Amino acid sequence: MFRFLRRNLSCKMLWLIKNLTFFDNEKMLQFNLPLLSNKFLFCSLPLDMFEVFASYLREWVDISNEELQIIRAASTEKTLRKWQSILHDGEVWKVNCFIASGCFRLYRFGNDGTDHTLRFGVDNWWISDQESYNHGTPSLNNIEVLSASTIIIWSKEKWGDLMITIPALKLFYEKLLARGYETSQHRIYSLISASAEEKYVEFQKTYPKVFNKVPLHMVASYLGISRETLSRIRKQFTKPK
Repeated sequence: MFRFLRRNLSCKMLWLIKNLTFFDNEKMLQFNLPLLSNKFLFCSLPLDMFEVFASYLREWVDISNEELQIIRAASTEKTLRKWQSILHDGEVWKVNCFIASGCFRLYRFGNDGTDHTLRFGVDNWWISDQESYNHGTPSLNNIEVLSASTIIIWSKEKWGDLMITIPALKLFYEKLLARGYETSQHRIYSLISASAEEKYVEFQKTYPKVFNKVPLHMVASYLGISRETLSRIRKQFTKPK
């Protein structure tokens, strides 16, 4: 459809169309655009980064468009390449980072040099080192990008100002931290009590798309099992019945 539009519309009109997520003839007439047939009435256009965040935030709290614009003005959007690092151990984590798209890994090196995966971050999640952020201390962890990703970040200072200005954002953050604490408790219990098969099933529920994006040894590290054990379990669950 856009090939047709490019041939018939000015750049200004193209910009307007690409920023509409729903097409109807009233809107087209309003802007003197050609009418579209019924099969083009709904178009699944990609949202920009902040629209992804706004949609996510509205699932947690009621928030106005004006408040969202204030939040947006304080944010920075970034596009990251695969294997890029956004935190090295010894650095202080100073931002709040929302993942609009992509995949990340938070990990730490053991005394023997082995890296241990603590968590993954995927679309519509947050990634951070909360301990370093809260206390302003050097991080023991690292964060790397596992696939081409887009993120939105806010500095600690700006985020604090936003929570004072916008009560809905403060409520959201309180809910988010509470959810994170509950998730951590569940993960600890799973690590000390669940079988390897149970851990695998839980991982599939939590990170359904991660297997296609990350090396198998990272998943095994997260689950606390060997790569060989994980390979065996995967074969059991994927073989035809």
